[in-house]
Amino acid sequence: MNRPTHQRLDPQRIHLGLIHYPVYNKEGEIISSALTTIDIHDFSRIARTYRLGGAWIVTSLKSQKDLLNRMVDHWTKGFGATYNPNRKEALQVLRQADSVEEMMSRIERVTGHRVTTIATSARLFPNSLSISTLSRILQQSTDIFVLLFGTGWGLSKTLIGKCHWILTPIRPYGYNHLSVRSAAAIICDRLIGED
Repeated sequence: MNRPTHQRLDPQRIHLGLIHYPVYNKEGEIISSALTTIDIHDFSRIARTYRLGGAWIVTSLKSQKDLLNRMVDHWTKGFGATYNPNRKEALQVLRQADSVEEMMSRIERVTGHRVTTIATSARLFPNSLSISTLSRILQQSTDIFVLLFGTGWGLSKTLIGKCHWILTPIRPYGYNHLSVRSAAAIICDRLIGED
């Protein structure tokens, strides 16, 4: 029996944004969170594995940008490039921006397409989209889509309110405390993984 065919999403039209500001801390205050090298590596590997348009680290703190540049240089130009070529390949899709607005502007300039932002959260917001609904929207649009993932205790409500869409949490009930890199991998696989 033949399975029904459907239009596949072009993964190049999807970017990941790992947001370090504005995010919440445990007390609910808006902060700039620190980078963690495992998140940087894993977001790059997710983007490369699923052939996405790119992975972005959003932070405006000079100390954090310096840390990011040193780490990326080590794995793409230094000893790490020969020690682990797979990591070098993954990190070549990584970009840094000082703000979500700068990230969007740069993507629009390079691609010539409008950018649509999709907030992710462990909290359930009104009018959130399911993965299947988002998949249909992507198939019908020529926009570039950026999935925004918050570090710390999640994206600020102000930033979420500026996004075009909000994605329903992976587990919208009960315990929902996945690492940000695990959530990104699950969402990407549900959105564009093989059947």
